[in-house]
Amino acid sequence: MLIVSIYNMEGNITGEIELEESIFGIVPNESVLHEAVVNHLANKRSGTHSTLTRGEVRGGGRKPYKQNKINRSRAGSIRMPHWRHGGIAFGPKPREYGYRLNKKVKRLAIKSALSAKVQDDELIVVDHIKLESYRTKGIVAMLKALHANKKVLIVTPEVDHIVYKSANNIPDVQTTEANSLNVYDILNCDTLIIAKDAINIVTEVYN
Repeated sequence: MLIVSIYNMEGNITGEIELEESIFGIVPNESVLHEAVVNHLANKRSGTHSTLTRGEVRGGGRKPYKQNKINRSRAGSIRMPHWRHGGIAFGPKPREYGYRLNKKVKRLAIKSALSAKVQDDELIVVDHIKLESYRTKGIVAMLKALHANKKVLIVTPEVDHIVYKSANNIPDVQTTEANSLNVYDILNCDTLIIAKDAINIVTEVYN
């Protein structure tokens, strides 16, 4: 049995919850985690880099000098790649870097990331993450009470604009909902704060 404490936003223990061992208690697969992180970063690349070839550089329309009897190498354009101000040979062009991972690999990567957080005591379950109004001090107080001082990922059961906007301007604090978890964000944070209801959703999705 994998049992962890449940805290409230004031940092007090209010109960316990049993986590699904098939999701939060497996041996993390490091190769799958690496594959998932590489995939996430590749999908985020814009791929808008571009260089000009010799045909795209302005100028060079006429032959710079005649070809024969001048004891110089032949040249058809002043925009050849080996000339100064010439085009770029084999330079980068806009392309799509994204690719899709196998569904089973993605599920195993999420389970491995969550299990790693539990094993490292970096997962904190909170009974309810709610604010009555847009107030950054409320999130700051919660983080201080839970001793979450570095990079933090707050996971809510669904989109909560009040929590999101209240935490949005705090450095190194991100928010997401249970259905949008990704391996990179989980591994990139030092503390994973997740609502109790979000635990139930993650269990239903990945069980």
